[in-house]
Amino acid sequence: MSEPQARPVLRGARIFLRPAERSDIPAFVAWFSDADVVETLGSRAPMSLQSEQEWYDHLQAEQGKSRWHLVVCLRATGEAIGTAGLESVDHVNGHAELGICVGDRARWDQGYGTEAMEVLLDFAFGELRLERVYLYVMSFNPRARHVYQKVGFQLEGTLRRAFLRHGRFHDIELMAILRDEWLAQERQRSWEQV
Repeated sequence: MSEPQARPVLRGARIFLRPAERSDIPAFVAWFSDADVVETLGSRAPMSLQSEQEWYDHLQAEQGKSRWHLVVCLRATGEAIGTAGLESVDHVNGHAELGICVGDRARWDQGYGTEAMEVLLDFAFGELRLERVYLYVMSFNPRARHVYQKVGFQLEGTLRRAFLRHGRFHDIELMAILRDEWLAQERQRSWEQV
C-alpha cells in the first residue's frame, strides 16, 4: 500500500508555495537573467550565481521574520515556475510588501501568477494576521496591474517619474489590499483546496 500524497501547506488548485532552497538558485539566475522577465521588474542587470548565493545566505537569516520568500511550484509536477513573497513584514503595524514573478515565460498568461497571489494573500491575512498588503507596479507593466486589480488591490497613489528605464522616466504606482477587502472576497481560500 502506497503512502497518501502529502498536501502542501500553502496551496492553490494548480500551484503551491514552498520556501526557497539552495538548489533553486540556478533557476533564479536563469529567470533573472532573461531580458523579457527583467523588463517587467525593477531589476537593471542580470544576476550572477555568486550574487544569488550571497542573497540566499542573507535571506535565510530573515526568512519567517521580516520576510517570506517562497517558490511557486506546479502541484502536478513540483516544477518551480517563479517566486512570490512578502518583504518588509511589519508585525506591529500589520503590513508587508508583496512581490511576485513568474520566471518561466512558458507559464505566462495561464493564471498561475493570479493563483499564487491569492495563496500568498490568504497566508498574509489568514495566518500572519496582517491588516494591509501593498506593492509597487511600474507604469509600463499593465499586465501586472491587471492581475493585481483582479485579486483585489486598489490604486493608492502614483510616484511620478520615479523610475528610469531605457533613458525614460516612468511612474510607479502604489497599490494595496486591506484585510476587510480580502475578507469580502467570495472565493475558496487556499487552505480549503484539496
